[in-house]
Amino acid sequence: MSIVFSALVAVFVGFAASVAVILQAAQALGATHGQTISWIAALCLATGASSLFLSWRYRMPMICAWSTPGAALIAAVTGFDMASAVGAFLVAAVLMMLTAAFRPLGKLIERIPMPVAAAMLAGVIFRFVVAVFDEMRLSPGLVLPLLAVFLVARLLNPFLGVIAALVAGIAISFLGGLAHWPAGAMTLSGLEFVTPRFDIPAMLGIGVPLYLVTMAAQNLPGFAVLRAAGYNPPTAPSLFVTGLTSLLTAPFGAHMTNMAAISASICTGGDTHPDPAQRWKAGVLYGLAYFVVAACTGLLIALLLALPKALIVAVAGLGLVGSLTGALGQAMASDKERFAAVVTFAVAASSLSLFGIGSAFWSLVAGLAVLTLDFAAGRLRSRS
Repeated sequence: MSIVFSALVAVFVGFAASVAVILQAAQALGATHGQTISWIAALCLATGASSLFLSWRYRMPMICAWSTPGAALIAAVTGFDMASAVGAFLVAAVLMMLTAAFRPLGKLIERIPMPVAAAMLAGVIFRFVVAVFDEMRLSPGLVLPLLAVFLVARLLNPFLGVIAALVAGIAISFLGGLAHWPAGAMTLSGLEFVTPRFDIPAMLGIGVPLYLVTMAAQNLPGFAVLRAAGYNPPTAPSLFVTGLTSLLTAPFGAHMTNMAAISASICTGGDTHPDPAQRWKAGVLYGLAYFVVAACTGLLIALLLALPKALIVAVAGLGLVGSLTGALGQAMASDKERFAAVVTFAVAASSLSLFGIGSAFWSLVAGLAVLTLDFAAGRLRSRS
């Protein structure tokens, strides 16, 4: 029963704490209601299939998830539609598969300084966290109680802070008459094919940053959680499987599947099973549970869309506070690279768009340019 409980809690935490960010990403791309349902259903299918196969194949709790920071990155872009975004998703998936197949590419990505990559992530996420307090100014009676519940609940359990805020927000919305069910019949679930369009601005502004953010903020911490629990995860096969499932589900709107960190920590500890060799079963049950969620996506989206916009924005921002904290810590950890990280963060947090390419890409360019100048200046000083 502890295996079943851990798997279900991991699914609940992973879905409820991040689905609001997906809704904002879908809105930013102008996705229809059917495309939004398809996006989340495809993510659930990819997450479930990857987790089930990897856990069964390697007999360890290989917990997968979708890229929440990647969804935040997508939600921050402007000027793109679903067709161009799907093209970018396919590019990101292919890059992930190439990373697994060709070690030199992985080595190249590893050469990007972590402070710069973390600063890019922090800059993208920063806008969503700030939006919590913007919504508090507009809807203080709703957002202020949510913030209070979040701050208290996270003292008891960091994983459940956002969940407690969401549950409290749903209760306040329905009891206060702020929630309104959408008109018309509700769809249980469904997949909707989107013909991809490969635009260079979208591939550079969404695809490449999505790949980098997923590697730095999701896959690497996910593998670290497994190693900390005493496992030796197969890195290349895991990247290939998650990249392949991302490739197959991208035409239905799913942006990226990857190794999980928070959800994995729920299923890899002693509370799941005292015998580490038995914990892989939690990964299988986790995958099966996500198939059930995929079948009910339409109903879950209807519930979320019935809630006021302030609640969705607040829950999305609160759900990214932990990611922002970790990213800022990594970005500012090195004195040598701190200035470049600050420049990267400032560009990523801005609304900069050049040649149709968004700020996430240009923040990497700016950060790496500053590091290059610093390196060249250091060489000149050492020669003189």
